[in-house]
Amino acid sequence: MTTGWAGAARLRRGRLVYGGAIGSNAAHAHHSVQVVAALEGELQLAGPTGDPFTCRAAVIPADVRHRILRGAPAGVMLHLDPRTPAGQRISPTGDDPREWCEAGEQWLGSLLAADHLTGDPFAVAEAVDSLLVGDESVPEAHPRLARVLAELPGMVEQRTVSLADAANVAGLSESRLAHLFHDRVGMPFRSYVLWLRLGRATELVAAGASITDAAHGAGFADGAHLSRVCRRMFGIAPSDFTRRMTWPTV
Repeated sequence: MTTGWAGAARLRRGRLVYGGAIGSNAAHAHHSVQVVAALEGELQLAGPTGDPFTCRAAVIPADVRHRILRGAPAGVMLHLDPRTPAGQRISPTGDDPREWCEAGEQWLGSLLAADHLTGDPFAVAEAVDSLLVGDESVPEAHPRLARVLAELPGMVEQRTVSLADAANVAGLSESRLAHLFHDRVGMPFRSYVLWLRLGRATELVAAGASITDAAHGAGFADGAHLSRVCRRMFGIAPSDFTRRMTWPTV
């Protein structure tokens, strides 16, 4: 992440929420659907061909090369796992930047109608998150799934966690537990575990741990593994999480 980024962020199940100054970055592709909007002025972006385009908001599909050429002094950004209902619902289907801007303007209009584009950028980002994702609670919580969800945060800190491990905790077959994750949690088991690891690593880095210690504390093989995952998911290195970002706990 380059100079110009400064704000607050929060990791939630299947997504990263950020509000603050939007900076520029190098061309990259990440495995998340990215929502980005300027609260002041406009953004200048570039798509797969490198040609620049300008808009107030854009929704960028996962795994498509792009970059931010010029940011904004205040803006919001969300990264959503493409396998979640919200990620699937809002993502454009192609790599045409015109579609990205149309998708961005579509939800930006909803925010304008709801009068959410005022105030602290992180508060606006939280409002965007609420409107896009809605209620993230697990519907009709299955008691054995609830047992797994309660145990997983501790499990991921200690070792590699497989679906078989979780199924053993639940007392269910692997296929049944995998179905419950898709149906009740809204994302695959492996994806859910990865977001848990990223959240724990972020907490440790923000608290002052080294990248290596944070990686080990979150169940990654080493610091290089954590860095690769962060770049793949968000287009930034884990060290960027601490330079000019704060991580509200409430």
